[in-house]
Amino acid sequence: MNTPNKSLQVRLSQQHLKQSTFSLEVDLTLPNRGVTALFGPSGSGKTTLLRCIAGLETQQQGDISLNEVVWQSPTHSLPAHKRPIGYVFQEANLFPHLTSEENLQFAVKRADTEQSVITYEDVVSLLNIAAILPQYPHQLSGGERQRVAMARALLVQPRLLLMDEPLSALDDGLKQEILPYLEQICQRAQIPIIYVSHALDEVIRLADYIVVLEKGRVIEQGEKYTLLGRLGTSFSRHQDASVVVSGTVTQQAAQWGLSWLTLNDQTIAFKQGKEQIGDLVSVRIQSRDVSLSLSKQDDSSILNRLTATIDDMDNDPKDTSMVMVRLLVGDTPILARITALSAHNLALHKGQTVIAQIKSVALLR
Repeated sequence: MNTPNKSLQVRLSQQHLKQSTFSLEVDLTLPNRGVTALFGPSGSGKTTLLRCIAGLETQQQGDISLNEVVWQSPTHSLPAHKRPIGYVFQEANLFPHLTSEENLQFAVKRADTEQSVITYEDVVSLLNIAAILPQYPHQLSGGERQRVAMARALLVQPRLLLMDEPLSALDDGLKQEILPYLEQICQRAQIPIIYVSHALDEVIRLADYIVVLEKGRVIEQGEKYTLLGRLGTSFSRHQDASVVVSGTVTQQAAQWGLSWLTLNDQTIAFKQGKEQIGDLVSVRIQSRDVSLSLSKQDDSSILNRLTATIDDMDNDPKDTSMVMVRLLVGDTPILARITALSAHNLALHKGQTVIAQIKSVALLR
């Protein structure tokens, strides 16, 4: 756990301007390590909050501090260029008249000499950009430009990295190309990262802590594993409601292309990647891929059938034909989205032991 003095504290009030009905009211204490995702629909205040933290928005009152160093108070506001941040925008925003290498050197010359997040050689290797360093931005693909922009943000040796929907301008193919690099940054950087997105799959894959914004207010926040597995939240009622499950790889079968992780003395099979036996891995299980049975069916093609206990049930307020069931495998939550008719026919109730049949799982990392 992060102690109060080792955190990013943001307490802001931004009243709406004459031509807008939007206002921002937040009071947050965020972890000083790992990735905090700001999640919510367009217009919820995610980018505005990020710009306030960066010092790019001045129409607000409040306090901002990182590890007890005050950036903003009622009597003091550190200018944006003096705040020790790296900022990755939706567009790469590289200097068009400079090569990729010159863009990086621009950051190096302005780096915080008291802070060392990553070396030049390591960032070039991490983002696989050595071959494109001589090229100008107009010679690069969208994905390549964004990787150079990420490298530039890291090379200022920031104490905080802000990322404002860095994948939103890319097509699906380029997003899948960039995501592994983003994951490596998130795992490598020993600084807090605030990641803005309205894409649930990005948030699930990258975040450690999640803050949900709606109309300028915080409506939910918490550790990813806890928040995703809770009923009655915006996540459990999302069309792609999912949980993330972690476990140790205990078995592999190359001939079938499968690995198994162990979860409370039960196993979950998933498509084999680069993981090895003994590795800790995380998988995503979508609620729509989980069905329930009162008994094990050995004549089924579904590989993953876990004994679980019903912990809670929640009717979908937007679709009365559906019910979300929260299951526990040991102390690990799994969600199942089933029809209300099925819940009735099976006479499902809290405390009941059932078989969770998981049709598909996706390896995260």
